[in-house]
Amino acid sequence: MNEIPDIQSSKDLRNIPINQVGIKDLRFPVSVRSQSGEQATVARFTMTVFLPAEQKGTHMSRFVALLEEFDSVLDWGSLKTLTLEMLARLDSHAGKLSVSFPFFRKKSAPVSGIESLLDYDVSLTGEVSAKGEYSGSLKVLIPVTSLCPCSKEISQYGAHNQRSHVTVSLQCVENVAVEEVLDWVEAQASSQLYGLLKRPDEKFVTERAYENPKFVEDMVRDIAAVLLADKRISAFTVESENFESIHNHSAYALIQYP
Repeated sequence: MNEIPDIQSSKDLRNIPINQVGIKDLRFPVSVRSQSGEQATVARFTMTVFLPAEQKGTHMSRFVALLEEFDSVLDWGSLKTLTLEMLARLDSHAGKLSVSFPFFRKKSAPVSGIESLLDYDVSLTGEVSAKGEYSGSLKVLIPVTSLCPCSKEISQYGAHNQRSHVTVSLQCVENVAVEEVLDWVEAQASSQLYGLLKRPDEKFVTERAYENPKFVEDMVRDIAAVLLADKRISAFTVESENFESIHNHSAYALIQYP
């Protein structure tokens, strides 16, 4: 029987390395561990490695095979293990593994106490640099309410408010739970969101937002102050996009540290 040729492992003569090569947006079921326990979700994986100049191609099937064999719950520790195993399988010294998924949290309405789920977009990334150093990062998108201080000040009654998307990206030296980021951001918004509200709850969150107006600048500064105080966080980006209710454009602000 003739041996099947391995074209990917053949020599490439163009002498150009590739920084990242692999698979993108592979949907795969996983279980995620958080402060509230484990939850099943469907994630999107992007897995890439460095390819040296002399190698023609990477072995794409090995990325998928690695996930098929992954039987652990995804958390801060298993993310690092999976990233390092990816590099070993692909015989590379540097690479990146990113996994994004919807994260659900059960919340109780502020007055009635009725429970409902609210969804958030979460991404975890493990990366090994060209120097062989591992780093882990967490990214969370949190929807909140913001109410304009200027509108409140100049209006005889009422003030315009809107739903806002706050995105926090963290470089961490220790594990930071998704729920911690949610609490930090929602505490600084004019009001947090809920999946289900009764009329007394709606009255509460409307008045809460009116009593706690925030510019987009206030939002990112207040959140940044919380992040700066946490020694587990080595670097961060916090951004807020306010989907203005009286304009056909958004208000936007970003703080990056360092």
